[in-house]
Amino acid sequence: MILSASRRTDIPCYYSEWFMNRIRAGYVLTRNPMNHAQLSRIPLSPDVVDCIVFWTKDAANLLPHLGELDRRGYRYYFQFTITPYGSDIERNIRAKSDIENTFITLSKRIGRERVVWRYDPILVNDTLTVDDHKTEFRRLCEKLSPYTDTVVISFVDPYSKLKNTGANLIRPLVAGEIAEVSAFIGATAKKHGLRAVACCEKDGLTQYGIGCSSCIDRTRIENILSEDSATRVSLPAWKPDKNQREGCGCAESIDIGAYNTCPNGCIYCYANDSLVTAVRRYQSHDPQGELLIGSVSVGEKITERKVKSNRQEQLRLF
Repeated sequence: MILSASRRTDIPCYYSEWFMNRIRAGYVLTRNPMNHAQLSRIPLSPDVVDCIVFWTKDAANLLPHLGELDRRGYRYYFQFTITPYGSDIERNIRAKSDIENTFITLSKRIGRERVVWRYDPILVNDTLTVDDHKTEFRRLCEKLSPYTDTVVISFVDPYSKLKNTGANLIRPLVAGEIAEVSAFIGATAKKHGLRAVACCEKDGLTQYGIGCSSCIDRTRIENILSEDSATRVSLPAWKPDKNQREGCGCAESIDIGAYNTCPNGCIYCYANDSLVTAVRRYQSHDPQGELLIGSVSVGEKITERKVKSNRQEQLRLF
């Protein structure tokens, strides 16, 4: 089983204490986001968790717990988003220079192959231009490239929520701008020794030197599982994740987050209906709870999720 923590909220930034409590307890409860009454109990033993994929905009609060995760035998890596946006777009994020330094600290701690940089979603507005993206992307490449091997990009989608919450602050790029930015990113990433990949861009950007992303990446996970081992670990039972958007190349995973719980306040976020709701739910959070938010009501049925490790080991031939 691959554990996703989480596409739905920033667990490393806001819920790291809860996450570690669930690791120590050996299980977590989740609600089906499409059926509130459907609860699952997911085992979290390192015997069944092949890898944890953390998604975050700021990993500082999880850093003190990495040693315990290592001692308990968990393997993991980070999808770490760093963009050039200010507090008008990402409303509750720490100073970007501090977060960039946290990225570097994390990479030094766990290795550059376990920290993937996300420069997404890419958007423009009246004060943030294509040229600004070029300047910032180049600067971030210069600073971060020694500490990661991959940069993931995507372009903001004009879904309905943006028309209500970010009409004056977000504009999707038009075709010519996408081509210009993509060409620049492909060339600049290559110059700095980074592999550039795009997440769920249905038209493809391979002509600009940008491949297709698998954010929950079977190959990366197999490499991480094989580190410092006399065996080569593979995941032969790998399945694509059918619950993601068209064009997603991710492996199947179980996500333990919840929607409408992230106080980061990014106005482009698909996972929150409103910042007010997200903050209110975050403030109700119990770090000792079995669920990320709320509790089990009397009479609610909990189904044991059947999970297993997909690891298969082969002796290396040196």
